[in-house]
Amino acid sequence: MDIRIQRIYEPPSPGDGCRVLVDRLWPRGLRKETAALDHWLRELAPSTELRHWFNHDPARWDEFRRRYAEELGHGEAADALATLRELAAAQPVLTLLYAAHDTEHNNAVALREQLLAGKAN
Repeated sequence: MDIRIQRIYEPPSPGDGCRVLVDRLWPRGLRKETAALDHWLRELAPSTELRHWFNHDPARWDEFRRRYAEELGHGEAADALATLRELAAAQPVLTLLYAAHDTEHNNAVALREQLLAGKAN
């Protein structure tokens, strides 16, 4: 699986493949036409409570990833994850898009790790 991550504010390129926004909220200041999305799976985003708790604090990164993986195993998140797996299997390239400023500690990074490791069921 070729799963990439990219800030949604970066310009799209033909090599992005299927572009999927994995944030719950629409990115500030971005027009939908500019985003060039194929899908917006907002159910894949961490819960509001988890997002606020994490607050992109690198010291909470490991615990965030654990809690996020747990959330992905239930309800709408699990259904959206199944959809994402289908998209990844059907596309040569899948790009997970996010809006966070922190390029190393965000839900797209954690989601990619889980998909590649096969841990998120």
